[in-house]
Amino acid sequence: MRNVRALIAYDGSKFFGWQRQEGFDSVQETLEVALEALLGSHVAVHGAGRTDTGVHALGQVASFHVDTHLDDDRVRHALNANLPEGVVVRRLETCADEFHAQFHARGKRYGYRVATSRFRPPFASSYSHWVRDPLDLVAMRDAAERFLGRRDFAALATSGSPRATTVRTIRSLHIHARREWFAIVVEGDGFLYNMVRTIAGTLLDVGRGKLVADDVSAILDSKDRREAGATAPPTGLYMLRVLYSEPVFRGRDRGPRGVPGLFQYGS
Repeated sequence: MRNVRALIAYDGSKFFGWQRQEGFDSVQETLEVALEALLGSHVAVHGAGRTDTGVHALGQVASFHVDTHLDDDRVRHALNANLPEGVVVRRLETCADEFHAQFHARGKRYGYRVATSRFRPPFASSYSHWVRDPLDLVAMRDAAERFLGRRDFAALATSGSPRATTVRTIRSLHIHARREWFAIVVEGDGFLYNMVRTIAGTLLDVGRGKLVADDVSAILDSKDRREAGATAPPTGLYMLRVLYSEPVFRGRDRGPRGVPGLFQYGS
């Protein structure tokens, strides 16, 4: 038996979230079914964090033990061959036996994508939140700074997941603007249930002029969820990266014919 960790991407519109649920397709169960087909026995898959129905991932991390003579790359190829459309194991590597994807994570990075065209985008309606209101980017960036630091974020949390404390640290929060879309990218040591989507909803209210930047500080001080903006839809949310104190998935992902594509990225 050896412990492996996997970097996983999935289309959240095809699943009822990450966590296994009786009677519903989840990413966790899909991976476990594929591993059982490959290895002939049940394998428990532990994810770095849960994602809700409709939420996507580019950098979810999972860990699990396997009993096989196949090397890491062959396990990945075989596992992907048993997975349905909408989920893929991007990287897979053997790690220390004590490594746990959830318990050893020291932070996460999420992105929230908003389409801002005048009319509804004809493509990718399941992969962004469409907003046609004029938005004040300067005000939104000013408000974003009010979320930074270690504080009680009870005002941004909805019920649904047990937690010992509502205190978290947001290390960075940036808004990357493009012509007809923008992304809110936030990194922290952990997030409460629906916290990132509530940050997005609150910043959108600032952009619309319903709130001003100073209101964000007052909302956080209130610790009252009713004071913050609406929870933005799950379609725009992406788990981008899970952060660990040790290097994970380093180096080039070189296949038998070399690194795919035109961009020969470095390690």
